[in-house]
Amino acid sequence: ERRKELVKVMKKQAEETRVSLRNIRRDANEELKALKKEGGLTEDEERANLERMQKLTDEYIAKIDDAVVHKEKDILAV
Repeated sequence: ERRKELVKVMKKQAEETRVSLRNIRRDANEELKALKKEGGLTEDEERANLERMQKLTDEYIAKIDDAVVHKEKDILAV
């Protein structure tokens, strides 16, 4: 039972981390759009940077998911 509780807590923390990453991405995207509006970025630069932010977010979320799967196996192994 205790192991299942630990897995549940771990998954909750992983979801909170994913949400934090998404919030960081959103803030960065807003800054990029503001820069474009001010004339500091071209439309192509903005699009390239938005895509880069999305790729980084996807990469780190995948790392979190992999870590959760691996750790869950460790915790539930007897």
